Amino acid sequence: MEETVEPVSAERMRRVLGTFCTGVVVVTAMDGGEPVGMACQSFSSLSLDPPLVCFCPGSASTTWPRVRAAGRFAVNVLAADQGGVCRAMAGRDKFAGVSWTPGPGGSPLLDGALAWIEADIDQELPGGDHTIVVGRVRDLAAGRAERPLLFFRGGFGHALQD
Repeated sequence: MEETVEPVSAERMRRVLGTFCTGVVVVTAMDGGEPVGMACQSFSSLSLDPPLVCFCPGSASTTWPRVRAAGRFAVNVLAADQGGVCRAMAGRDKFAGVSWTPGPGGSPLLDGALAWIEADIDQELPGGDHTIVVGRVRDLAAGRAERPLLFFRGGFGHALQD
């Protein structure tokens, strides 16, 4: 007997994988003296030795080529009260009203983030309609002790307190 399987469409992928809660980060860089940034939920620690992280920008991203040109980026881990920062990074004037300071390597570090990680681009790998970017961590620090901004079923949420 042959098994009938529903095709794996983009909509079905989004619906099912939307049940996996992810943290929300903003990847930032400097391009020609101008800060650039993009919201990202596909970020992960990759290796402790050597210290590596990864994120996956979409192929249609107009910000990723600017981050790539910088050769270095910062990952800003957003707090539960920073949904507006995430939405700003999806707009045209991404840094309007968003406070930041340069990190040790020059990448924008967003004020109020829970943590930041500054890394150099180490590798790029093809990943379907995304690029898998591996970054070699150069510096990092934890910020304020608050709840993280989470993405779940197409919207923002936050972790429950203990």
